[in-house]
Amino acid sequence: MSAKPSVTQPIDTLHFQRILDATHHDPFQFLGVHASSAKGAAWCIRVFFPQAEQGWVKIGENWQVLQLKHHQGLFTYTDKEEIKAPVKLRIKARGNPEPYEIVDAYSLPATLNPDDLYLFAEGKLFEAYNSLGAIPMKVAGVDGVRFAVWAPNAERVSVVGSFNQWDGRVHAMRVHGSSGVWELFIPHLTEHDLYKFEIRNREHGYVVVKVDPYGRAFEARPGTANRITQSHYTWEDTAWLAKRQQDDWLHAPFNCYEVHLGSWQRDGNGHFMSYRDMADRLIPHVKDMGYTHIELLPIAEHPLNESWGYQVTGYFAPTQRFGSPDELKYLIDRCHQANIGVILDWVPGHFPKDDWALARFDGTALYEHADPRMGEHMDWGTYIFNYGRNEVRSFLLSNAYYWLKEFHIDGLRVDAVASMLYLDYSRKEGEWLPNQYGGRENLDVIEFLKQLNMMVGERFPGVLTIAEESTAWPAVSRPVYAGGLGFSMKWNMGWMNDVLTYMQLDPVYRQYHHNRLTFGQMYAYSENFVLPFSHDEVVHGKKSLLEKMPGDKWQQFANLRLLFTLQMTTPGKKLNFMGNEFGQSREWSVNQSLDWHLTEDKCEHHALHRGIQSAMRDLNHVYFKQNALHTFDFEAQGFQWIDCQDASQSILSYIRRGNDHTFAIIVLNFTPVPRQRYRLGVPEPGHYQEIFNSDAACYGGSNIGNVHGCTTESVPWMDYPVSISLNLPPLAGVILQLQKQDKLT
Repeated sequence: MSAKPSVTQPIDTLHFQRILDATHHDPFQFLGVHASSAKGAAWCIRVFFPQAEQGWVKIGENWQVLQLKHHQGLFTYTDKEEIKAPVKLRIKARGNPEPYEIVDAYSLPATLNPDDLYLFAEGKLFEAYNSLGAIPMKVAGVDGVRFAVWAPNAERVSVVGSFNQWDGRVHAMRVHGSSGVWELFIPHLTEHDLYKFEIRNREHGYVVVKVDPYGRAFEARPGTANRITQSHYTWEDTAWLAKRQQDDWLHAPFNCYEVHLGSWQRDGNGHFMSYRDMADRLIPHVKDMGYTHIELLPIAEHPLNESWGYQVTGYFAPTQRFGSPDELKYLIDRCHQANIGVILDWVPGHFPKDDWALARFDGTALYEHADPRMGEHMDWGTYIFNYGRNEVRSFLLSNAYYWLKEFHIDGLRVDAVASMLYLDYSRKEGEWLPNQYGGRENLDVIEFLKQLNMMVGERFPGVLTIAEESTAWPAVSRPVYAGGLGFSMKWNMGWMNDVLTYMQLDPVYRQYHHNRLTFGQMYAYSENFVLPFSHDEVVHGKKSLLEKMPGDKWQQFANLRLLFTLQMTTPGKKLNFMGNEFGQSREWSVNQSLDWHLTEDKCEHHALHRGIQSAMRDLNHVYFKQNALHTFDFEAQGFQWIDCQDASQSILSYIRRGNDHTFAIIVLNFTPVPRQRYRLGVPEPGHYQEIFNSDAACYGGSNIGNVHGCTTESVPWMDYPVSISLNLPPLAGVILQLQKQDKLT
């Protein structure tokens, strides 16, 4: 580094030395057009191009020679007449035979809106991605890219990239007062140019090179640079968006297929499929199976496959693994045209420590807390956002807004909400700091989540927010005005754990744990619950759902069909991870495709895997078409026990009711013992038709059932005036419907 200039040196030399040292906090004070102190000249322009050997400036219609003032690339030109912006330059770089033309970046005005900077600092700039980041635009009639970044503890910030040999001296930025936001418009940059920010910390003087927190695209791995991009996509989902805004989602079917795009399917060489390939393959599968929504595991840019997308380094950038941002829009658009909603798994709870990303962004704890008792997830080796800092809230709220507005996402599944809400989450005594009242609740998070959910509700009617929250925190899915956090729905982790614990038991022991199936109704309507069998249940030694099931191979498949029957008929919206629908027999691996070959003839148990898939398909369509199975998923009036106490035979029976006065009878047998002539009380006389039987031969079952239906008898039973006698198949569930009701087609 050059020696510091003497205070007796001319002011121009002082400025230029700071340019050379890359320490200047406002290069616009020196570079660009200025009043001149030279004798006989009123105006001058100074330009700095370290790689240049010659230069010219266009004055009127003529090119005038720039004078080389310093061998490291300082050129000047003076004139009696005013030099008007934008200033056009012609530069001949060393080693290049031909000069190139460019507009001087330092002759152009600032373009950031002061009102936006104010809202950003207040934590209320919901579209901060249109102010910060790399935005292609015109300034003074010149095409280029405006760069802006928040780095309040920086002495100097520069844009470095493929267009300036990654030299931090060339494109130093201006800072906007006390906002901590730095800006520079660079003319003539094009899409696909790569860039980062080089930041010199004010206090310690060390330099870090960081990706753009608001960057919308990245280069291919293992590179980590941002790529300039601009959307050219034209949406064709107007009808879907209008319908979404009017939908009564509380009473509509919601059956979600959770997908990891990198491992759902791969091509014949084991490579990732593109977003466009997914549109052609994934959507027909989802449509055929009868799902209403797809939930995408995190698709924001992340370097490590094994993080599943949950350690995000590019919050505004769809991962380039599968294609461009516009190609992702194509996939979502195609989903909407097929009447399939898209939920995004969103990760505002933590971020990784990669030294080129958000961590210690300007040399200080900027996006995170400085104190590890507040700022680190010890279990995950990640940092926790500082939700009390306004600019961080603007970042996170804008990120949610970005996905909803720019990508037409239909809902956000918010990851790890429990870890956000509790200051002592997974911490021992002395490893956490209480809030101002001495409690364990993270008050900043509570306000952030409320603000998030109110923003979504006000700006995007019909869009859902879904909390992955595993504790008894009250009113997660109740409105903010009613004292809740404002989420649309919440995953029911308690129900999921109880049911899977029960189903893994040998049937002979299930009678002693009957309450695991019935306890959920004690709290089922305290929240708007989703019943999930997610990716978390089929990894890390937990086994696949199929392998969790006890018994021989036939019993495992029967138990799995029974499990899905229970899920699809229990009050609550539904979610299943990919592979569940055909009985994936191994744990999920992020680095390979699902075992689709299991349904092919060459597989030993292909008929049973196909049976699972057929049963899931039929269950999904029954759930969708039967008002009784989805209308009152969140309300007690949609559910009624017939018998929840037959623990000795491990049988459950209940009624689901719709808002159209229809109802369905569900009877589940959790033992491998068929029950002939099982008497069941029913609410109305008539003939009951069996509309689903998980033991049907076409599903791989034993085909025990009630193919001709059951007619009521005047035998009072279970507090009902009439009853039916039916055959209960082993390890199976049946759904019955009164024949006078509209039949399913």
